[in-house]
Amino acid sequence: MNKILKPYYLQAVERTQKLILEDVGRYLEKQDTMPSYNQYILDREEYISQIWLNTWINTAASHTSSDEKKQYLEENGISIEGIPKKKLNQLFRAQIREVKPYAFQQWLDEFISEESCSWKQIYTNAREGYLERKEQVEQRELRGKLESKFEYYMEKQVGKQYEDIYLYIRYLVGSHLAVEIERYGIVLSSSELLFEEYLYNEMELPYNKFHFIEDRSEAYASLIQNYLVDFLPNWLKNELPPRLLDEYQQVYQHTMPNAYLKEVGYGIFTDITFELIDDLLEEQLKDLLKLIDIPFDREIHREIYERDIARREQKAFEDKEERRRRQEEEARMIDDIFGREYYPPASRNIHYILHTGETNTGKTFQALSRMKKANSGLYLAPLRLLALEVFEKLNEEQVLCSLKTGEEEKPVMGAMHQSSTVEMFHEKDFYEVIVIDEAQMIADKDRGFSWYRAITKANAKEVHIICSLHAKAMILQILGDSHVEVHEYKRDIPLEVETQTFHLNHTRKGDALVCFSRRGVLETAAELQKTGRQVSMIYGSMPPETRKKQMERFINGETSVIVSTDAIGMGLNLPVRRIVFLENDKFDGIRRRLLTSQEVKQIAGRAGRRGIYNIGKVAFATEQRKMKQLLEKEDESIEGFTIAPTQAVLERFQKYSNKLSLFFYLWDHFKSPEGTKKATLSEEKLLYESIVGTMIEARLSLYDLFSFLRLPFSTSEPTLRSQWKRNMEAIVENHELPEPHVKGTNLEELELSYKAIGLHLLFLYRLEKRTEAYYWERVREEISDKIHELLKSGIKSRKKTCRVCGKELPAMFRYSICNECYFAK
Repeated sequence: MNKILKPYYLQAVERTQKLILEDVGRYLEKQDTMPSYNQYILDREEYISQIWLNTWINTAASHTSSDEKKQYLEENGISIEGIPKKKLNQLFRAQIREVKPYAFQQWLDEFISEESCSWKQIYTNAREGYLERKEQVEQRELRGKLESKFEYYMEKQVGKQYEDIYLYIRYLVGSHLAVEIERYGIVLSSSELLFEEYLYNEMELPYNKFHFIEDRSEAYASLIQNYLVDFLPNWLKNELPPRLLDEYQQVYQHTMPNAYLKEVGYGIFTDITFELIDDLLEEQLKDLLKLIDIPFDREIHREIYERDIARREQKAFEDKEERRRRQEEEARMIDDIFGREYYPPASRNIHYILHTGETNTGKTFQALSRMKKANSGLYLAPLRLLALEVFEKLNEEQVLCSLKTGEEEKPVMGAMHQSSTVEMFHEKDFYEVIVIDEAQMIADKDRGFSWYRAITKANAKEVHIICSLHAKAMILQILGDSHVEVHEYKRDIPLEVETQTFHLNHTRKGDALVCFSRRGVLETAAELQKTGRQVSMIYGSMPPETRKKQMERFINGETSVIVSTDAIGMGLNLPVRRIVFLENDKFDGIRRRLLTSQEVKQIAGRAGRRGIYNIGKVAFATEQRKMKQLLEKEDESIEGFTIAPTQAVLERFQKYSNKLSLFFYLWDHFKSPEGTKKATLSEEKLLYESIVGTMIEARLSLYDLFSFLRLPFSTSEPTLRSQWKRNMEAIVENHELPEPHVKGTNLEELELSYKAIGLHLLFLYRLEKRTEAYYWERVREEISDKIHELLKSGIKSRKKTCRVCGKELPAMFRYSICNECYFAK
């Protein structure tokens, strides 16, 4: 024998001997009479030959290393140079087939001839073992069938007698509850508690929480299952068919013990436990607690249970009727309070002139020209800055005009004209001409109703409404059968979209770069200032006075570029050569989204100025093709507008209640008319939550309180919300208003101080304290000047670094991690 193969050959021999003996046993065990040894050899010789061959090849091939295989093949004159491993294994297996087979039959003959291993003894042992195993299998099958019968009858009896079982468990659980509550001194919050509320709510109350650590629902499920295991097997034993017990006696040769039913019925007990828990959870705690004093008698407890069910059903019916009555009452209240308040009014004897068209087409100029000629007029603007601009322009042209924006009032002696923000509109004041600007804002989710109110409640001979083309159909629908004169305006100055993608170093004189955040404006301006350019800035939180000065610097040529948010698209007339979109999406208060076609047009329309730039240019920094499509796309018409509570609505509500919490509840349940959407009143609710149940709510009338809740300020600023609350406390306590917190060390603090003074002014004008208001207007103007000077002197850009590796990022890089770190993820 080759020395390489010898150890594996011996292993194969040992394994083959074992397998042959196992085959002998399998062969003999199923024979009713003992066959001869020679008969076995005749029947199995071929098979056991195969046993040896398979065992030998598998043992040698799996245990021999690659080097040993190569050595063996080379010794047998086979060249193995350069052959792959798979081929090597195939050659080795083929070669070892030639090894002389083990003489298994000779070995078996010798083994059988030994006295201790006679053929007869081997047959007897194999046969007895087989019959014993067969009997065990038959016994297991018999016991399994018997177990299935017991499960069937037990489940049937449990279902049939469920109510009796429930009554007893109800008694046991009720008694346990009474002891538990007494022992631990548990304080119940109500006498009408359900068992479910006790388990899931009462245990969480501060004065009960320390008593229990474990999950109470699981603890009670375990308790009920233990009850079932204790009493149910014995009860079921008396309900099972006698023949089933006799069958158990025959199979097991002894009387059936209760332990057998506990084992067989464990799954049934688990299932019924959950059914019992579900039913108990609906029980009132007081019905369970009283059972401890009533010894268990099935009939007595059934009567008690039926009375409790009848009382619960009656209570449920009464509650349902009460809910129905309340819902009907709510529906009547909602209909009475809101009614048809938000449906377009019938035809009115007012001459409406609708000015509609593209941006920068002279719509507002035409309307104001008519207003200036009237004996009295009111201009309603979307922004304080526009109201201020019209106020100054009219007075410069010797048309006396007052200003009223909520945060400031500038009365002019003898003035019959007024310039206001749209929220300041008062429907009882009559004017010969009213001009309502940017009326497409009627669709705005927060401010839209102010435009609806102004359009539908305007008290004038002539009302001029200025809007974009996509709002035309909605405005005409609102005006209904009223006489409407429509003027459509087209741009005299064409827009030209540049084909080249814009980069910051392409900036030229007369450009307006548009991004959609204050941070973006400041960072872009800082980068431009680094190159020596003088830059004007416009963003939403910038004071109007500062914004005006920034615009004047651009108009007068002191700055060559203006960087702005989309505020530039709201009626600001500037000598802009080119509008550049640095971004194509914006955060709308909920999520970042792609700009709409109307937003792109509104902003892009500011490019070009007759006599200065006879072509308006538009450029895009990203996704040029998509943005060009938005610019050229036909706008979809506005299909809805926002509604909000009116004075009339509040007056009707006061017939029912003075609680604003109820008003907000009814408002939420009021279904707005088709084509409208309700204002969420989220800012009002946020402020109301801070004063609900306080003296502020108690001492102010509902209308006054609601008007204070609706003051137009930035409720997202926690410091301003705190200031609002302090002012409200001062009002109800008849104290002087606390002065606003003013700081001025950096741009952010100055802007917040400006807002704080603005909120203070809202209160002062609301309380008719004009002398104090004039002082704070001057302080606010000083802060505005500081902001302007700070912007004028140049903004220091904050270094932008990757939040992962700390590497400095380009100034206009949009993301917080560098490309390398992003792709490394």
